[in-house]
Amino acid sequence: MKNLDIRNYAKERGVNLWEVSEQLGYAHETAFSRVLRHELPEDKKAEIKAIIDELATEAGR
Repeated sequence: MKNLDIRNYAKERGVNLWEVSEQLGYAHETAFSRVLRHELPEDKKAEIKAIIDELATEAGR
């Protein structure tokens, strides 16, 4: 499975991937799932991890 680090990072912080998808502006969560099928560059991973941290903080997780 690709981008396992992103998937685990979200799971550890209690953030759903559909929440990340919404924050990134994807109309459907399936679009984000398709993006995750291919290994992302490190700068994009850093952006997604920052979003995950923000969502986790907002939710008090």
